[in-house]
Amino acid sequence: MDEDPNDNAPAPRVGAMTELRHDRVTVAQFREAFPRARWSDSLNAWFVPGRTAQKRISRWLAEMEAEADAFADEKGRDAFEFDPIESRYLKAAPASFEIRTPYSRTIVNEIREIPYAYWDADRRLWTVPYRSFDELRRRWPAIEAAAQRSEPEARKARREAIRGTEEDETLKARTRERRRKRYPVPADDRPPLTRAIGTHVGVVFFIGMDGELVDPATMSAFYFPMNEGGEYVWASWRPGALEELVTTWPARTPPGQDELDRGWWMPTLEELRNARRDAKSRRRARQRRDGKV
Repeated sequence: MDEDPNDNAPAPRVGAMTELRHDRVTVAQFREAFPRARWSDSLNAWFVPGRTAQKRISRWLAEMEAEADAFADEKGRDAFEFDPIESRYLKAAPASFEIRTPYSRTIVNEIREIPYAYWDADRRLWTVPYRSFDELRRRWPAIEAAAQRSEPEARKARREAIRGTEEDETLKARTRERRRKRYPVPADDRPPLTRAIGTHVGVVFFIGMDGELVDPATMSAFYFPMNEGGEYVWASWRPGALEELVTTWPARTPPGQDELDRGWWMPTLEELRNARRDAKSRRRARQRRDGKV
């Protein structure tokens, strides 16, 4: 009798998925309640292992809902109507605020600090519930200023304003250095070559080290200050492919000061999300060049 190939297939993991929103407050509370939960980029959801996972998730969601102020959205809407935020980047929709701006890392960081803010990937905008109006108002000046700085015309004007200056030369030198795709690592504490690594230039995959010593001035000017008495060597790197980054589990905690001083660490979920976004952009650019989109 022929052997059924499915007999050797690994058994599916027992557990449940939940499409939790990605705001910092909710995610932090969820991970505290479910420390074994893991994020799946392919499914855009969290997986909680265990036979009773679905019941535990449902109970937790019910408790979270019960704790919410039933009148919070109404209060926030009233506060906005009494003293509205006037901005071309903000729309007061029936269910929530909608924020659409040029891309800016500052904007992303600010909005992610607003409770229950959510990135709507289909519509390419942020939504913020009315209950979070006070925090939105507090952070709005920084958000709007960053949006204005990120407009194409503003970026072009800044480039023209510094053309030929010392600042312009410094930026060009930094760009030339980054194109070399090298990074300083401690000679006696080198990163692994088999997985994604967090660095001061983003998440990378190191591919080799030839033992060339790093010049402290170059390192301090373009990367991070060298530890006193330390010895660093150059390591070559490449950006990660989307498939590699999707299968990389994030670190449970942000890097400590020792890791920041060392220059490399296990990447956080936020760092991996940024790297995955960049990888998707590179893939789309290749597809456009190849005429596949």
